[in-house]
Amino acid sequence: MSTTSVMGGIVRRKEDPSLIQGKGRYVDDIKRPGELAVAFVRSPFAAATVNSIDASGALALDGVHAVYTIDDVRHLGVTPAQVAVGTLRPLLADGAVKHVGEAVAMVVADDRYIAQDAADLVFVDYEPLDAVVDLKEAMADSIQVHEGTPNLLLTWAGNAWWEGVVELPDPAPGIQEAKERDDAVVVSLEMVNQRLIPTAIEPRAVLADWNDGYGSVELWTTSQIPHAVAGAIGATFGIPSNKVRVVAPEVGGGFGLKLNLYPDEFLCCFASKELGRPVRWTETRREAAVSSIQGRGWIGTATITGTRDGKILGYELDAICDMGAYSQNFTVAIPLLGLFVAPGQYDIPTSYALHCVVTNTPTTDAYRGAGRPEAAFYLERIIDVFAREIGMDPADVRKANYWKKEQFPVTTAVGMTMDSGDYETNLDALLARVGYEELKAKRDAARAEGRLLGIGLSTYVEVCGFGPSALTGLGFSWAGYGLPTAFNGSGVVRVQPDGTCTVTIGTGPSGQGHQTTWAQIVSDGLGIPMDDIEVQHGDSNDSPMGVGTFGSRSIAVDGSATFEATKRVKEKAAVIAGHLLEAAPQDVQFADGGAHVAGSPDRSVTWAQIAESAYQPHTLPEGVEGGLESSVVFSPPNATWPFGSHLALVEVDPDTGDVDILEYWATDDCGNVINPMIVDGQVHGGIAQGIAQALFEEAIYDETGNLLTSSLADYPLPAAESLPMFSLDRTVTPTDVNPLGVKGIGEAGTIGSAQTIVNAVVDAVSHLGVKHIDMPLRPKRVWQAIQDARN
Repeated sequence: MSTTSVMGGIVRRKEDPSLIQGKGRYVDDIKRPGELAVAFVRSPFAAATVNSIDASGALALDGVHAVYTIDDVRHLGVTPAQVAVGTLRPLLADGAVKHVGEAVAMVVADDRYIAQDAADLVFVDYEPLDAVVDLKEAMADSIQVHEGTPNLLLTWAGNAWWEGVVELPDPAPGIQEAKERDDAVVVSLEMVNQRLIPTAIEPRAVLADWNDGYGSVELWTTSQIPHAVAGAIGATFGIPSNKVRVVAPEVGGGFGLKLNLYPDEFLCCFASKELGRPVRWTETRREAAVSSIQGRGWIGTATITGTRDGKILGYELDAICDMGAYSQNFTVAIPLLGLFVAPGQYDIPTSYALHCVVTNTPTTDAYRGAGRPEAAFYLERIIDVFAREIGMDPADVRKANYWKKEQFPVTTAVGMTMDSGDYETNLDALLARVGYEELKAKRDAARAEGRLLGIGLSTYVEVCGFGPSALTGLGFSWAGYGLPTAFNGSGVVRVQPDGTCTVTIGTGPSGQGHQTTWAQIVSDGLGIPMDDIEVQHGDSNDSPMGVGTFGSRSIAVDGSATFEATKRVKEKAAVIAGHLLEAAPQDVQFADGGAHVAGSPDRSVTWAQIAESAYQPHTLPEGVEGGLESSVVFSPPNATWPFGSHLALVEVDPDTGDVDILEYWATDDCGNVINPMIVDGQVHGGIAQGIAQALFEEAIYDETGNLLTSSLADYPLPAAESLPMFSLDRTVTPTDVNPLGVKGIGEAGTIGSAQTIVNAVVDAVSHLGVKHIDMPLRPKRVWQAIQDARN
């Protein structure tokens, strides 16, 4: 197998039989004898002083075992974070609350119903304070979320974020001079990238079981980062890592929501230790809207300076980014990830200033795409505005400013080195497939009949496959989690004595199909049937150290580790098989569940025979150790850079403002593909979430910080009837930063889709005078934009 000849075949997911039969094991399915249940007392105020807490009524209720407040757990410290900038979240409110839903007290009872009844009996004396929700007001600092501390945590701008890491030239050379040219065209637009509520099908859940006799703890949790949770639990409670077992079993969706450490994980461990019984907490759907992280939440002005022949002379973005009340895992680093791709695929001077401010709202953090959808949205929207201003086709404007294939590797205006890209070929493939010229003619003909059809185009590049150890030098540190590790990946491949194979990985999947994909890698390398390969993950005791699943990193980093481990197992197996077959190792070929001598398929042994010899050292050649397994840690030299082009055809009802997506096409490039079905599934989900942001979803707060969209009755999610069939295709531009040539695909659909829809809707009504409509493009908002333009 060559380093880029990934199998690329459609294989049904190994995960699915148990899941579709309802036999998968999630945290809520794990039962321990003597369990107790937790409910939290949560603040109804976005900003208030906590004068006192009276738990006497709750403690008098039969079945209540304890009520804990910050005084009981303050000694444990705050909730750890990777990027510890700003105020970290206390385990329970410490003298004040900073957003609606913040936990003030924890009730432990015989079951969740008694616990909730008891929580309702806890009396908290609050003194309400003024809250700040609006981002511009937060920047003004007239109301401070944390008294005595400015709301502005930091500004990612210019070279500041590189200080002490690498020297860069001015990232925006000549932009001001370009604006002063006689032929300069300058377009500028303020846009909102609204706050979203991640809504996984499985809410978060925790089950802790502390064994005081052994001084150890077991924790089952819905997490994308089980090893990080284990490290943090050990560091917080002062016990060694080999005394902490964290298990993330089946996880029903994550999207970054479950990429955090949460206070409840530590609090349930604490209660279990104190009470000597297992303790469980499961989030309710309404609770999830205020107790877990949220995503996005930017307001920014994008500006392009260019010429009428389509040349972009400079791109500027100045935005305020909502961090919420506290910093958690990556919080302030999410806008930084957007800056990594701020210039997109374009060879253009780029200037940026992203102001990270706190507000009296729940924390924001990674949500599918994590900073990159926001960056792509602003760039791709303003490019469309520029194209319309100069009367040029938006596809041609993009092509005129792309990096060319022959220029790679390139260093972008913000200092990122992109190893590979072929953007024009990718866009041309999309335009040819949709029949772009015919589609424009169809739109124009419909418009002549009074119908409002619009075409939206967007192209993107993203950074993912986070694995370079150098990221720790940029402030991404796992040290706060008790993990002296970087962003490397890991994989263990073990051939069992009966010839079957066990693959153990350090990722924390939540529906991505790791069991199938990793089995394909190993099966392709060793010739062991897929059915004989078991892929295990999520148990910090049994799996190799891994930083988890996020940032579309798993296959590029941990998958590459497994690929290298497979090669090493194969090399040793060839020696053993050659010994059994009396042939040179280099003459041994693997296929169909065994090995044979090249050119003599009748001279063969099965994997069971190879394994039998491997586990009986006296039968092995001299110098060969017993066993048949390999463990590899892989650290790539760079991130990966997938890219793609999306296009949508929509129709707008002028009387209602309703948007109907007639067609949606995407041509993505994620390098080599291991399983096309899984790749398509990831793109489908990503596009659906991007469309949801464009048309439906928004976390709305009133001026006092109350969340008005805390239930699914008020926070609409896309349904199948809301979406068209997606027409997908790919170009393939392999990367050389990992041996598989893969780049990652989990977030691509989200990064490319929201602005595609907005561009299409604005195109449909642009001839009426509409220049922009802020997301979400709900019917009333679209209708109002049409009315305002007509008047």
